[in-house]
Amino acid sequence: MVVIDGKKIASGIQEDTKKEIEELKAKYHQSPCLATVVTGADDPTKVYVKKRGKMCEEIGIISKMHSLPEDTKEKDVLELIGKLNNDEKIHGIIVQLPLPKHIDKRKISEAVSPEKDVDCLNPLNIGRLASGDETFAPCTPKAVITILGKSGIEIRGKEVVIVGRSRIVGRPLALMLINRDATVTVCHTKTKNLEGHTKNADILIAAAGSPNLIKENMVKENAVVVDVGINVVNNKIVGDVDFENVKNKASFITPVPGGVGPVTVAMLMKSTVEAFKQQVVRE
Repeated sequence: MVVIDGKKIASGIQEDTKKEIEELKAKYHQSPCLATVVTGADDPTKVYVKKRGKMCEEIGIISKMHSLPEDTKEKDVLELIGKLNNDEKIHGIIVQLPLPKHIDKRKISEAVSPEKDVDCLNPLNIGRLASGDETFAPCTPKAVITILGKSGIEIRGKEVVIVGRSRIVGRPLALMLINRDATVTVCHTKTKNLEGHTKNADILIAAAGSPNLIKENMVKENAVVVDVGINVVNNKIVGDVDFENVKNKASFITPVPGGVGPVTVAMLMKSTVEAFKQQVVRE
């Protein structure tokens, strides 16, 4: 059994990205810039966003956070996004989810310019993803694919089960796995006999947002288990997988924390650099 070290994978990606940014800055005399829009987030989310911004700046990405109060009107959020779209010094925009209930997430998603949409919120980029263009695929699914690749885990021809169908993880991840010739089953809250599906998985991906949902009896012997879940239980961060018991059956498994999370941040940095190149590099 191998516990996959997401921090180590992320560190390697960040180092490569930092070198690329240094080369781009020397040639084009500017740095990639990522703008984050946070509306009414709780304190842990704000801390996470600040930490992410610090990591970006450590590798050479300028990070600008726009923190708005909970009661901000939808039109004001849209106005801010419009300004960021039109600012040539901003290369990537990420809108932190979830948004307050009075704000229409679809309108906000459609407002972000596709060329600055580094986390694939805009429907145009989702459509491109469905057609096989993964330039701006959501960062968490990109992290899962990267972890599998860096760990030498073959995807082609494998039975992959995703538990969770969210727009930002489960659905786009299913598309990306299909692009790589996997046979994909997506399960969710209405799925009957969840265990019957998960036990067939060569690669089991838990992304339901339900602590310790995946038990040992739900996992096939020597399956690869990737835990995307982040839940707080008794002031402790845990995943969707009962790690201590499931690890005895898995061939590879990601921990929480220290698994998918750090690689997700590294993917955001890479996407921001890609957006910069598409906007600035005209060769």
